Amino acid sequence: MTPKTLLSFEDFAALPDDGMKHELSEGELIAMPPPKPRHGDCQARLAASLHQFVSSHGLGRVFTETGYRLSTATVRGPDISFVSKARLQNPDEYFVGGPDLAVEIVSPGDDASDLREKIQQYLDAGTSIVWIIYPRTRRIEVHTPGRTIQTLGIEDALDAPQLLPGFQLPVRTIVE
Repeated sequence: MTPKTLLSFEDFAALPDDGMKHELSEGELIAMPPPKPRHGDCQARLAASLHQFVSSHGLGRVFTETGYRLSTATVRGPDISFVSKARLQNPDEYFVGGPDLAVEIVSPGDDASDLREKIQQYLDAGTSIVWIIYPRTRRIEVHTPGRTIQTLGIEDALDAPQLLPGFQLPVRTIVE
């Protein structure tokens, strides 16, 4: 087995753009190919709905593919994220800490243990809610610190009353 090459945050931040999305997990560089259309469609649908709601209520900002420095050796870029107005930081730097809401859209080749690690990294960095979208099975998992995972199906509605009061979106709208 080849030993892992670990990078510092500074080395990660200085990487040239090679057309791939990169994340840093406990110092390990992770490269990801561009997503396929099903992933992009779910991302666009949810991001548009969140953006419209958050903007019209003056709650903060919705981002896609934005980097968050979750620890000194971890930078993650959720597919979609929300940061409340009170927590916004310099838009030209990686956000320090987790977003209030992180959304990951699962692709067929994603590894379950890597996904669990990513969820825990978000929650450990202060993220209040992590939504995991499974487009192929048309379900969404809702993860919160110290709580049981809630699974939503095609007939359910996605919400976050403590974070986005009044926001509700049918799961069907995101995954069909």
